[in-house]
Amino acid sequence: MDPEQHPIDAPEQRVFHPAEVPFVTGPLTEPVPATPSRPARRRSWMSTAALALSLGIVAGGGAGAGAAALLAAAAPAASSAAASGSTAAVTGVVASTATDQSDAVVAAAHSVGPAVVVIQTGSAAGGVSGIGSGFVYDPNGYILTNYHVISGASAISVTLADGRTFDGTVVQADASADLAIVKIDATGLPVAAIGSGSDLKVGQLVVAIGDPLGQFANTVTTGIVSGLDRQITAGDSPRNAEQLRGLIQTDAAINSGNSGGPLVNAAGQVVGINTATASNAQGLGFAIPIDAARSLMNAAMRTSA
Repeated sequence: MDPEQHPIDAPEQRVFHPAEVPFVTGPLTEPVPATPSRPARRRSWMSTAALALSLGIVAGGGAGAGAAALLAAAAPAASSAAASGSTAAVTGVVASTATDQSDAVVAAAHSVGPAVVVIQTGSAAGGVSGIGSGFVYDPNGYILTNYHVISGASAISVTLADGRTFDGTVVQADASADLAIVKIDATGLPVAAIGSGSDLKVGQLVVAIGDPLGQFANTVTTGIVSGLDRQITAGDSPRNAEQLRGLIQTDAAINSGNSGGPLVNAAGQVVGINTATASNAQGLGFAIPIDAARSLMNAAMRTSA
């Protein structure tokens, strides 16, 4: 199963879940629909890229004199700023901001990474049918993931960040919300801190962690909150589609196999569950706010205690 989605009901935009990567022997490669239009799109992209490069060269030549004049006109002001030390101050602020952001990403990945798991599902015919992600939210083996990651599975295998593997059992599921709780027989596990998606702001830094393509466990990607309260139709086919509302839109890279993994804020708290990405766009991913999963998380612990 693979997910990708579309934002705000744009009929021309196909969205699907990045849920699971079909199992193949040998190195995993990103699943791509075998359609004759694929090469055409690639040629079109190359043509666009060549055009952009050509325009860039022309713009560079034409803007040279103007840029030189602008720099010359600004020279006295620059000299004055240098004399007062303001240029150094601005440079220091920029460097400090970049360092602060990088440190926040490193800290978030270090905090949540140990709780992120890889979920492999088996089919009735045997073998591995798909791969997704999830994260431990309770040390006694409770894991939150997407419903589409475990839907239809005859067997579930969970691999922890430390390499240990356990059989998993679905103890709670909500197909309409695309959420599920998987339980493994383990205790004392590292857990992800749970935050809230209710106070997120557009432009805020977020970090996505998961297992893209089913072979790069604990991959970290960064981005921002691009939009809030989005509505999409998600699924890998028109027959297998669902309406999801109130989603977080992000440009943090979400690929096949990332479904079910956490979307984390700069404080190292899970604010969403990565669930889908648009198949015909770039930097257009969606996550379910963690708040929508709280009742399911609590119910799982009550019913299986």
